[in-house]
Amino acid sequence: MRTSPVIPVLVIEDAATARPLAEALVKGGLRVLEVTMRTPAALDAIREMKQVPGAIVGAGTVVNTEQFEQVMKADAEFIVSPGLTERLGDAIVGSGVPYLPGTATAGDIMRGLDLGLTHFKFFPAETSGGLKALKALAAPFYQAKFCPTGGITLATAPDWLAFDPILCVGGSWVTPKGASIEQVETLAREAAALLR
Repeated sequence: MRTSPVIPVLVIEDAATARPLAEALVKGGLRVLEVTMRTPAALDAIREMKQVPGAIVGAGTVVNTEQFEQVMKADAEFIVSPGLTERLGDAIVGSGVPYLPGTATAGDIMRGLDLGLTHFKFFPAETSGGLKALKALAAPFYQAKFCPTGGITLATAPDWLAFDPILCVGGSWVTPKGASIEQVETLAREAAALLR
């Protein structure tokens, strides 16, 4: 979470595009890449992206233990989930792999703290009340650090990053549909230059 201010949230439809995409993102300064488990190509995309020097590749949208086992076989280096269940949390925490569970309520954060976690995804960030809501949630949980994701843009990211408990933000704006590899690299440079 401290490697760069933005973690690209990637939906890969074709594994053949994964490696060039990862190369552009890393070249642009974004080394931590979250490949979401939203497509059949996701596992192959993780494997392809891991071949890029400097890339730290994890799996996002992991929603059950079966998916967790699949992404571990693909050598995912970290796990992100949209929510937090005890069963999934126990399995991931027990493995020792870095884990960023999705939270949107005080109960979610408390469940994570019970599992020994202190770093969380705040999701969906904008529709869960935005920065104002996260500031209110973070107040009683002084030990918690966050990566908000969902609706954040290049324009709004600086406001989020200015809040101390936020270590980074997640965003899909870095890889818009139809963007060329050159455009992705430019967007990655802009994102990597954001101040925390």
